[in-house]
Amino acid sequence: MFSEKRGNVLHGILLIALFSCSAFYIAELDFVKKLSFSPLIVGIILGMLYANSLRNHLPETWVPGIKFCTKQILRAGIVLYGFRLTLTQVMAVGLPAVLIDTIIVGGTIFLGIFLGKLLQIDKDTALLTSTGSAICGAAAVLGAEPVVKCEGHKTAIAVSTVVIFGTISMFLYPIMYRMGWLDGLTNTEVAIYTGSTLHEVAHVAGAGNAMDPTDTLGIAGTATITKMIRVMLLAPVLVIMGFALAGRKKRDANGQVEKSKITIPWFAFGFIGIICLNTLLQHLFNVESVKEIPLNGTIEYIDTFMLTMAMTALGTDTSFDKFKQAGAKPFVLAALLYVWLVGGGYALVHFITPLFEG
Repeated sequence: MFSEKRGNVLHGILLIALFSCSAFYIAELDFVKKLSFSPLIVGIILGMLYANSLRNHLPETWVPGIKFCTKQILRAGIVLYGFRLTLTQVMAVGLPAVLIDTIIVGGTIFLGIFLGKLLQIDKDTALLTSTGSAICGAAAVLGAEPVVKCEGHKTAIAVSTVVIFGTISMFLYPIMYRMGWLDGLTNTEVAIYTGSTLHEVAHVAGAGNAMDPTDTLGIAGTATITKMIRVMLLAPVLVIMGFALAGRKKRDANGQVEKSKITIPWFAFGFIGIICLNTLLQHLFNVESVKEIPLNGTIEYIDTFMLTMAMTALGTDTSFDKFKQAGAKPFVLAALLYVWLVGGGYALVHFITPLFEG
């Protein structure tokens, strides 16, 4: 009986792994690359397509394997995400980027919660959408999901909103730069503005390279580092969120009201630990870039595959009917947060960065 159950779990994991392989292949196509759609985004789209076509033909015994991908594999992927970061990156950009990133992250989450109440949006959806907009898009939504403990379709809705507005930004920011709308900022300030307000790491890289293809102005590199500092804030945000949500009353599957226990996201501490380890490795191997650390590229590839599996698994639980139930309000919320990021972020960079110059 045990071996049969384990076999069914493996069937579910294998199904998601096959979808993830397809996502990696599709993400390498030229037109997909131009959109800067990572395998994670392609994966959730494939999962959603499956959910709205062949999902009913899936043996129920395979479902635990899919759930395994959205829980254990997801958390392991978030921990390994730390290999992309080092504390050296924080020191390279300096205090202005750290301060602006902190204000952006905190301000976006609190504004999102407030606007969510005004729009009468489900609390979980509002919190996930705000977290994704505030920190690092899909990866932040995935990181918050185990803490918020919500249904998979709410996670997918939150991911969809940040993908849409992040993609818009990737094309909008280079246009604003070329039309002179960012002339009030220095090149360093443009980089901090880009890194502190765009949603996904891929979006920041895309916009930065479009504005400064050879990084001669320092925009592309500084924007990416600023973004990585923002990603680092994911860990403390998840810990605070775990304590903040403790005691919240929710209904279980039987309709009974139960209080949420304190959820300490131990994987967030693993994430911080890996960042510290990566910093030590960078020092030991005496390399300038995190990419030059031995095996870093392999670990990043494995991590991306694991996160793609998690996104794909979430997508398989998301039908279009659930999007209809959610309505347009989550996208309205994401749009309002986007206005804050574009306008408020510009104002913050314009007024705060000069205070640290000279």
